Amino acid sequence: MAERARVIVVGGGFGGLTCARRLEKLLPRDQAEIVIFNPTNFMTFTPLLPEAAAGTLQPRHVGVPLRRVLKHTRVVVGKTLAVDFEARTATLRPIEGPDRVFEWDRIVLAPGSISRQFPIPGLKEYAFGFKTLSEAIFIRNHVLRMLELADASDDIAERQARCTFVVVGAGYAGTELIAELQAMVGRVLDNFPRVGPEDLRWVLVDVAKTVLPELGEGLGQRALKILRRRGIEIRLGTSVEEVGPDFVKLSDGEFLSMKTFVWTAGVAPDPLIGTLGLPTEARGRLVCDQYTRVQGRDDVFAVGDAAAVPDPGDPSRSTPPTAQFALRQGRTCAHNVAASLTGGTMKKFNFRGLGLLVNLANSEGVAKVLGVPVSGRLGWLVTRAYHVLAIPTVWRRIRVLVDYTLAVGDRPDIAEMGALGKVGTLESEK
Repeated sequence: MAERARVIVVGGGFGGLTCARRLEKLLPRDQAEIVIFNPTNFMTFTPLLPEAAAGTLQPRHVGVPLRRVLKHTRVVVGKTLAVDFEARTATLRPIEGPDRVFEWDRIVLAPGSISRQFPIPGLKEYAFGFKTLSEAIFIRNHVLRMLELADASDDIAERQARCTFVVVGAGYAGTELIAELQAMVGRVLDNFPRVGPEDLRWVLVDVAKTVLPELGEGLGQRALKILRRRGIEIRLGTSVEEVGPDFVKLSDGEFLSMKTFVWTAGVAPDPLIGTLGLPTEARGRLVCDQYTRVQGRDDVFAVGDAAAVPDPGDPSRSTPPTAQFALRQGRTCAHNVAASLTGGTMKKFNFRGLGLLVNLANSEGVAKVLGVPVSGRLGWLVTRAYHVLAIPTVWRRIRVLVDYTLAVGDRPDIAEMGALGKVGTLESEK
């Protein structure tokens, strides 16, 4: 390189953080500046969000500070507004102050995904999302508040409505969330003497014919039996027709009175992707080659949920939007970005997946590890062990292990922290 190049990584999730971290090792600081844009100064370790929502883990332990992991990368917190590919610039809106424009020589697009929405009446207004750490904390606070209000009510119908919890989406996020929340509420219910098990209702809804279809029919059926044995209602082959502030109408005709509706039915690429004018596939992800380059560009790369990278196991399809694929894409991408700047040889993305792991709480889980199915306590242990090893930094792993250890001998905290952060000025305290 004749002069110092600049590589911008848009997004600090699994793919973006891994890419920037590897680039620090591949590109000396006197040859390239690495810059990462992210809306927050931390990476959310999303596989642990359900346990954060249930209070098993401290929420802050699920967030990995970018500056602690990236020693030689410039971290800029803000929202990426636009990318100009001809001028090679990216516009960012920082958390405070005017918009800023950054020039780049190579750019990696890894903005992640958002919850996929459908034109269902009331969905946008009344559904809770479950993609971020703040949403996980909100859901936990909301569930605890519903228990408080139910305990205070003399109206049986109101109490039962507040104790009805509906989750839509029987994939990883939805299944783990409802399992963790149900386990949490079951362990703290004796603190609410006017709320009984007969008042509680847990409903998991999906249009699919089984839960966790990615695991295959055998493990999916095992997960189904575990959930139903605990009293969770599974409505398969069922969709949502309408959502209101205190009801949901299902396609099977049932009308549920409830106050909690969580939407986890699929993901869509970050809206930034749709503004770039780059080739996308049917689901809206950027079309990439096996080197993680965006189609038609030698200076633009993409990884993670927003990238349709060919699956080495079946090149006719794209890799699934999971953390383990995003991690490996980030490593491959970093190698190829460095190679494109230094004249090195690029390498193909060649990861085929280590397995699928699902934590169902209460010391139960299902997993497929290198093609071998496991379930029950062994599945739960394997899932937890993998997540502990995968979270960045040794200290984060120790914190998670401490949380797990404390959770064995203690019940979940029932302090509802929803009021925190609402008082910000002297005027607001009056």
